[in-house]
Amino acid sequence: MIPTPHISLKDKSLIAKTVLMPGDPLRAKMIAETFLTDIVVINEVRNMFGYTGKYKGVPVTVMGSGMGMPSIGIYSYELFQFYGVENIIRVGSCGAYTKDLNLYDVILVDDAYSESSYAKTMGLTSSKILKADRRLNTKAKKAAEKLNIPLHVGRIHSSDVFYNLKGSVHEERFNKQGCMAVEMESFALFANAKALGKKATCLLTVSDSLVTHEATTAEERQQSFTRMMEVALEVARKSK
Repeated sequence: MIPTPHISLKDKSLIAKTVLMPGDPLRAKMIAETFLTDIVVINEVRNMFGYTGKYKGVPVTVMGSGMGMPSIGIYSYELFQFYGVENIIRVGSCGAYTKDLNLYDVILVDDAYSESSYAKTMGLTSSKILKADRRLNTKAKKAAEKLNIPLHVGRIHSSDVFYNLKGSVHEERFNKQGCMAVEMESFALFANAKALGKKATCLLTVSDSLVTHEATTAEERQQSFTRMMEVALEVARKSK
């Protein structure tokens, strides 16, 4: 079933086995132009750009997922199911739930907690916690050590909402569920990987803090979160 309703590419051989998936399509463009050579544009549907190129000689695809679980759920499912992708590494931003995290710190997600019904609705599981792939995470830890990039490893909160009428819930999520930070996509990505027998993980950069109220700008989020990208690309290179 290609092209799919959301990916315009007819030749699935142009998509690599490992895909880096930022939420922002402009971040996908930046990753491709900064780190890849021999770039081919592989998707332009709804401006959700995707690119395939080579990183140190190894094919890598980068594609935006859009914001939220339904959006990454669609794109990651189509990549896994119809384009033969084996590994997806989300590279995104997050808000810190603990004072131990500073702006620009990099998190490797161990598992994702969510109140979302995504996994239950798709018929997979009613569990509120889904794990990242251990093999990809082991590669990420080794890559970060080689690159001398410190990693925080742990649980994050995948939230369905950005603006919560109840106010901040970070203290409850940190104290009760052990979530160190919040984002909006990983739980759905992990659900798709589990459902389809594929591998997925997530690297995040702290863009703001719900504890200290520090925050980066939109331009900084788009252009400056390069350390997690370097780790993810090394994982991709080792997963050829």
